[in-house]
Amino acid sequence: MPMQAHEIEELLRQSFPDATIQVDGDDGVHMAAMVVDESFRGKNRVQQQRAVYAALKGKMDGSQGELHALALTTKAPD
Repeated sequence: MPMQAHEIEELLRQSFPDATIQVDGDDGVHMAAMVVDESFRGKNRVQQQRAVYAALKGKMDGSQGELHALALTTKAPD
């Protein structure tokens, strides 16, 4: 079953409670997310994005993944 934007945001909010999070997409399969969080400061993009994928708790894994594609932007606050 495809994931809706609010479901993705809820999962991300559990790991990044103080982040600015924006999730876009209307088909439930190909989505985009922007996560701006202080915990990303000093981490490279790969480390930041791994943290986001971990927060999604396997929802993108394997053929049974509920989220097929996620365009991801991560950064520390300005």
